[in-house]
Amino acid sequence: MRNSTVQLRRYYGLYTGSFLSFLLALGILEYFGFPSRWIGYIFLLLTIVLYATIGVMARTSNVAEYYVAGRRIPAMFNGMATGADWMSAASFIGLAGTLFLTGYQGLAYVMGWTGGFVLVALLLAPYLRRFGQYTIPDFLSARYGGSVARLVGVSATVLASFVYVVAQIYGVGLITSRLVGLQFEIGVFVGLAGILVCSLLGGMRAVTWTQVVQYLVLIVAYATPVAILSYTMTGVPVPQIMYGQVLPKIDLLEDKITHDPAEIEARRLYLERADTLSALITGLPESLAEEKRDLSVRIDQLKNREARIPDLIALERQRRELPKTPDAAHDYWDSQMRHDARQGSALIRHLEPYPGKDEGAKNSARLNFVTLVFCLMLGTASLPHVLMRYYTTPSVREARSSVFWSLLFILAFYVTAPAYAVFAKYEIYSNLIGSSIAELPSWVGAWSRIGLVSIEDINHDGILQLAELSLNPDVIVLAMPEIAGLPYVISGLVAAGALAAALSTADGLLLTIAGAFSHDVYYKVLRPNATTQWRLIVSKTLLLIVAVLAAIVASQKPASILSMVAWAFSLAGAAFFPALVLGIFWKRANKAGAVSGMVLGLLVTLYYLVRVQFNSIPWLGIRDIGMEPWLGIESTSAGIWGVVVGFVTIFVVSLFGEPPSPETQNFVESVRSPDFSR
Repeated sequence: MRNSTVQLRRYYGLYTGSFLSFLLALGILEYFGFPSRWIGYIFLLLTIVLYATIGVMARTSNVAEYYVAGRRIPAMFNGMATGADWMSAASFIGLAGTLFLTGYQGLAYVMGWTGGFVLVALLLAPYLRRFGQYTIPDFLSARYGGSVARLVGVSATVLASFVYVVAQIYGVGLITSRLVGLQFEIGVFVGLAGILVCSLLGGMRAVTWTQVVQYLVLIVAYATPVAILSYTMTGVPVPQIMYGQVLPKIDLLEDKITHDPAEIEARRLYLERADTLSALITGLPESLAEEKRDLSVRIDQLKNREARIPDLIALERQRRELPKTPDAAHDYWDSQMRHDARQGSALIRHLEPYPGKDEGAKNSARLNFVTLVFCLMLGTASLPHVLMRYYTTPSVREARSSVFWSLLFILAFYVTAPAYAVFAKYEIYSNLIGSSIAELPSWVGAWSRIGLVSIEDINHDGILQLAELSLNPDVIVLAMPEIAGLPYVISGLVAAGALAAALSTADGLLLTIAGAFSHDVYYKVLRPNATTQWRLIVSKTLLLIVAVLAAIVASQKPASILSMVAWAFSLAGAAFFPALVLGIFWKRANKAGAVSGMVLGLLVTLYYLVRVQFNSIPWLGIRDIGMEPWLGIESTSAGIWGVVVGFVTIFVVSLFGEPPSPETQNFVESVRSPDFSR
């Protein structure tokens, strides 16, 4: 074991050196005039070819190798693979962007995600490894008995993992569309091909060794641009320490922006337009016909006055884009109203905890911060694709050690994200805000075409105010090299890192979904006598089907990456955490309690999430479903309700029902008291 670990370190050390040499060579080529587009193609092609090569070399038809990598992954490498599996597109692309937009409030993600691994180490990983099967539904079936608990676990696994994988494929679409200029919808399916190669060929074995490579790519890609920015701004290339010197400068810029008369006017105009749109929504369907007539009259007046051509074109486009039906108008105006209300709201100060215009709003922000941390911690400790990683280690001791390595590798990333947000904010506030709209840098137009940046001169002064700049949080990391004027090879490196993050997590999630169907449903319930060959065929077929469905949903751009990931955490936490923890530490928990707790917890979370987040889902034909949040808690923290319901339901039903059999209680005792020396 020791010799193989030393050999692995040598191989991956050689790979890291080769990768850095490759970056240096591309930088030299760019310096001598090599086209930027070709650099993008090289990054995209070579990284996918590299992952595909590992998938081919690690291909297997052995069930244990396919599902749990033969339980032979050393703790350090499993920790690195877990770090890549964990460092999804949400962390790589979305976290710094959320910290950029919300400042202090965004730290809830850092605290929740890292704190969740403490729960994994203390409450779950060693016990699940001692159990030693393939999936989380395996444990639920063994602990609570029968197929019902297994099938409920499968349903929750598929739902939470599907929402999560949609976010990853959405991220892949963003990366490929910007890196090589593909249309977003096409980029989604191009990236999907890269995701499938490793999962289809080698299962967990191929995915694990690919994820180790992907971790090395993504950590280099994430740290490089922010280290360059740190050196440029402070003279020291250690952003994790030096970004504190930039925070006071941001505070001064925020003061200047807040008191700028043009900024105040722009925000007032946005709020006025939001009120107008609210009135139009209230007046439907009559208001739609009135709006059409009003636009036609205004266009005729401009034509008669021989007004400016741009003004006339803008009104004609507005009339052309006006929805045709009242239902469509409701959705269209509601989306615009939310945007305008957001742009018109007060600036969120980067260092202000729990921002709000009054004490009630501050309390609401505080409550959302705490509940989000809670949901992310419990979701982290419940995600099936993360917990499955601890089935792959050789022993219980290695499983616990693997959690330590996971936290260490994740720490290197999370201590960098706040620095990324600070340096990006300073660049944009100092160099972009207040500049002429007619002379904006090229990156604004490039990302506007993808739909992640928009500019509107609402007060017609020709100068860009912060309120007039709409940035999707997913753009901050991907566009940062261009924003800071760094060489294009750094942009390609960042895109390659984001692609590695998305692919690594998507591989693990798709494998989890396919395993839930093929192992827990097909083999354990429908065909217990199925051959190994048929089990793998079913797994790979289902993996392909689920991947295509996820790509179709991702192409609809349902929400930002971080929002979708937070939903997945809430769903997983509500469905699994009460049943897993009580199943390990409370022998009285019975089958009826666990099944009812998982079902009710999941349904309550899903109900709250959908109704708070969406007024309608047009592409599914669902309308008028929105409701006001309970206690002001946002949809990203929907799991708070499901977890409480799950714990209470399992406790009450188990307490008043029949106790588990002596065999089941002995099983709990054997899992709960592991020999950590093994």
